Amino acid sequence: MEYKQVIVVRDDLNLSRGKLAVQVAHASVIGYERSDKRVIERWIKEGQKKIVLKVKNLQELMMVKYKAEREGLVTGIVRDAGLTEIPPGTVTALVIGPDEERRVDRVTGDLPLLK
Repeated sequence: MEYKQVIVVRDDLNLSRGKLAVQVAHASVIGYERSDKRVIERWIKEGQKKIVLKVKNLQELMMVKYKAEREGLVTGIVRDAGLTEIPPGTVTALVIGPDEERRVDRVTGDLPLLK
């Protein structure tokens, strides 16, 4: 069984590459902290696979979060501190998992990769 973590970011914020990298890192840590220890151990053994996908806006991000929670997946939201590019409290990213790849794909399989 393969495991992965998916981070979904908002494309409408037009974040710099550095800012985006930090938001993705925050999301990954949130997912790690909220996940079951056995899942984390398996995910780590497999190389900690992470995929970064995008949505158009906050509304789409929250719809993905809702779908993931309906599937029983671990989720977490990243809210920016507002020290640089965007206002405090802006929702920038969503983490799903890590969890079984097939379960995560049921929720995120149609989302485009962030390029």
